[in-house]
Amino acid sequence: MIRCRLNFKSVLLSLLFITGLLMNIKAQETFGGLALYTLRNNMKQNTEATLKKVHEAGYAYIEAAGYEKGKFYGMSPQAFRNLLQENNLSPVSTHQGTVTLDNADEMIAHVKEAGFKYFVIPVPPMGMFTFDPQARKMGMKGSVEDLAEILTILGKKCHDAGLELLYHNHDFEFLENHEGVVPIDFLLEHTDPELVNFQMDLYWVTKAGADPLDYFEKYPGRFKAWHVKDMDEQGRFAPVGEGTIDFNKILEAKERSGMKYYFVEQDMTFGDLKPLRAIEISHDGLKEIGFE
Repeated sequence: MIRCRLNFKSVLLSLLFITGLLMNIKAQETFGGLALYTLRNNMKQNTEATLKKVHEAGYAYIEAAGYEKGKFYGMSPQAFRNLLQENNLSPVSTHQGTVTLDNADEMIAHVKEAGFKYFVIPVPPMGMFTFDPQARKMGMKGSVEDLAEILTILGKKCHDAGLELLYHNHDFEFLENHEGVVPIDFLLEHTDPELVNFQMDLYWVTKAGADPLDYFEKYPGRFKAWHVKDMDEQGRFAPVGEGTIDFNKILEAKERSGMKYYFVEQDMTFGDLKPLRAIEISHDGLKEIGFE
């Protein structure tokens, strides 16, 4: 009888040890961020279930893209923060496309309450962004001088509140405008890095024909976050590691770029591929490439 009790105790301890190892391995596999814009339809249908799947796919932190009327995905800032915590996800950045000089203070307060670090401007704000649906072409109206001034004002507000402001690019910022000015170059050269920095979307930079490494070299430390999304041979969005972008080469320059966080994003999926499956494939791709 004593021998049986000893054997049972030994087996129980072994099982506990193995369980601990498995939990530790799982924890080690949880890394990187996801831009929730990828799952915008899923987030509308069932926010809690979607966030659970984001964690299960291996992501450690998120970027929001669902702020409206003082709420994130229909929840108060604190409630959203709590839900993220319940799902072992950290709030790092949030796209705040509806910001204006009039609503900025209130919006910044909500972003801070939700626990975010970065307040991201996803496109030229306050009606400056343009989109031609037939040509599927993005652009901006107004001057880059005005945009730089607006970003500086918002950046100062964020800085005073303990947040950091980032500007997120598409392709048009890397192309000469009608005045022969490359908008992203102007913004980099006419904003204070203490107040304004950038989230580089690696897909859109590539789409514009620019080289991320050139920008890291010329403007070191200015690209605090990346959007990691791949491009297929047709120029469409693709899961990370299944396209043509050389992420290995880009990743080698992360220190030079200033990157602190990165987020997988896939604006659209094609064929039978669903967004929830795409983020799983992308996370596997991150691991294979060497993202941590």
